[in-house]
Amino acid sequence: MSNPDDTLLLPTPAHIQADSMLARRFGKETVNYFGGSPLNRLSFLRTDHPFLSAAVKHPSTRFVLLKDLSPLISGPNSVFYAQYKDVQKLVPPTIFDQSEEEMIKEYDSRITKPDLIFLGIDEGTVDSAQGDEGLLQWNIYKGRPYFALDVSEKGNDVQKAHAKMLVEELGERGITPFVARMHMLQPPNDGNFESIHRSPTSPFIPFAMLIDETTSCAGAIYAQARAYLDWNNRNKFCGTCGHPTLSVNAGTKRACPPTDKALAAQGKSPEKQACSTRTTISNLSFPRTDPTIIVATLSADGKRVLLGRSKRFPPHWYSTLAGFIEPGESVEDAVRREVWEEAGVTLSRVVIHSTQPWPYPANLMIGAIAQVSDPAHETINLAHDPELEDAKWFSISEIEEALKNGASILGAPPSKDYVEGNLRLPPVTAIANQLIQAAINQEYIDEKLARI
Repeated sequence: MSNPDDTLLLPTPAHIQADSMLARRFGKETVNYFGGSPLNRLSFLRTDHPFLSAAVKHPSTRFVLLKDLSPLISGPNSVFYAQYKDVQKLVPPTIFDQSEEEMIKEYDSRITKPDLIFLGIDEGTVDSAQGDEGLLQWNIYKGRPYFALDVSEKGNDVQKAHAKMLVEELGERGITPFVARMHMLQPPNDGNFESIHRSPTSPFIPFAMLIDETTSCAGAIYAQARAYLDWNNRNKFCGTCGHPTLSVNAGTKRACPPTDKALAAQGKSPEKQACSTRTTISNLSFPRTDPTIIVATLSADGKRVLLGRSKRFPPHWYSTLAGFIEPGESVEDAVRREVWEEAGVTLSRVVIHSTQPWPYPANLMIGAIAQVSDPAHETINLAHDPELEDAKWFSISEIEEALKNGASILGAPPSKDYVEGNLRLPPVTAIANQLIQAAINQEYIDEKLARI
């Protein structure tokens, strides 16, 4: 198998090319993989059911399909986008006929509906057959709508049958869940891909999402779809009163209705007990995002970079250090704490570089460049936290060689010029790679500023 990394492109939204005083001072913005979405989310229209009803059935609309949170793909690196005609048995045309107020008032927990998320519209696209005329026009907004749909076998028996039939029919067209194609890759040491790419501190990217023929921002659309579907799946019941919740706001909020017709059918009062979720904004009602840090650390002289190795990584593979931000902790403090806990190294200055959404399940990776101020603080100590198998300082020349020949997608071979036993690094689509590149860039390493 050829190295797919040769063809990978990071998102290139128009704003990163725009000139401004900030861009001239700090350089172009780094847009990492899973970022740079082309979609206008139009969050204020999520309660506008006439709009949603028109959007879900429009011929230009596309659906990102996930089965058990795994995307359906039409090729090794291509997300499949369904049309309404493909999914209409799962998504009835009447799905948005009721307003949210009516949905809550008429709520019956015995009736299940598909997990359907309105993602937004792509205002920069054109219809291949009809141009702009083939796109949805709603007031001043015009573009191709995108939805995410869970096609797992769930709900009532009819819904399960429709989901199973849809996946089988698509399978006959060569469209399968990503997990069905994992056999194409060489697994990591423990043979477990899930243990690698689902970790928010992992430098690796799910193989299927690395590139797409139709949009360079397929990863961003997938990340939004997966994060919302996973959150909906985890919050079917209210964390306060334990009753079933109802998906509203086009799948971006879950409500705890005050009544349930299912209770009346049992001879009980349809009125449910008082619940604070109905009166306050909480993480149950709205999706949450958990922040993590990931950092490329420079030595005091700026000539080496600190990298760590997890026990799960393939041979010779190292990456930047990472970890969760704790409550009541700043990003900079979290960077210093994590590096000390994992590698025993004491940091001074921390600079935030860029960020990356990570939908496994709902993390935001905050990338930083940091430096040690005193050579005495560079001593590595792995005794604090057993998370790392190893940590080393690598020279700039070793890093440059690895970026050139030793970086690739997990499971894919490195460059033909790679020398076995040399350093391996995450691919260019990983924020870890971007941080390492930035750390050794002249922007951060300037011998004129060195004091030692």
